[in-house]
Amino acid sequence: MKLLEEQIKTRGTVLPGNVLKVDSFLNHQIDPVLMQAIGKAFADRFQNLGITKIVTIESSGIAPAVFTGLELGVPVVFARKKKSLTLTDNLYTSSVYSFTKKETNDISVSKNFLMKGDKILLIDDFLANGQAVLGLLEVAEQAEVEVIGIGIVIEKSFQQGRSLLEKTGYPIYSLARIASLEKEQIRFVEES
Repeated sequence: MKLLEEQIKTRGTVLPGNVLKVDSFLNHQIDPVLMQAIGKAFADRFQNLGITKIVTIESSGIAPAVFTGLELGVPVVFARKKKSLTLTDNLYTSSVYSFTKKETNDISVSKNFLMKGDKILLIDDFLANGQAVLGLLEVAEQAEVEVIGIGIVIEKSFQQGRSLLEKTGYPIYSLARIASLEKEQIRFVEES
C-alpha cells in the first residue's frame, strides 16, 4: 500500500534493535485518513468471504480493525491485556509475549462475543515475531470459530513472524512489508 509506505518513510523513525516507531500516525496518534484507507484495503482484500467479526488485541490494533469493520459492516472484538471488574470469567484466554515491551500478557476475550460458527478476520498493527497473532489464533481455536485470514498493517519481513504464521495455513495479507531497517534506512519488500 503506497500511501502507508510513504507515511512510514516520512513519519517513521528507526530505533536501535530494529524497532520502527510509527506513533505519529498508527499507535499513539492516529491518522484517521490513513486509517480509512487501511480499512478499505483490508476490506477489499477480504470482502465476500462471509466475515462476521474482526478480532484484534488492544490497543494498537483497534484503530485499523475498527476502520476495517466499518468498511465490512461487522463488529470488532478486541482481546484485552488486563482483566477488569467486568471481565473476570467466561473467557477465552492465551498468553502473549511482547518483544518490544519485554513482558508477557494474558489476553482475554469474553465468550459472549465469539461464537462457534463465527468467521473472523484477525487484524494487527505489526507482525514481527508473530506472538500476538499466534495468541489470537489460540483464542479462535478455543472459541471454535473459523479464521478467514490475517491482516497486518506493517510487517517486518526480516523477522520470523511470517514464517511462523505461514505454518498455520491461514492467508496473510500485509499492507507494508519491510525488508530491512539497516543503518536507519527503511527498505520495503518488492512485490512480484
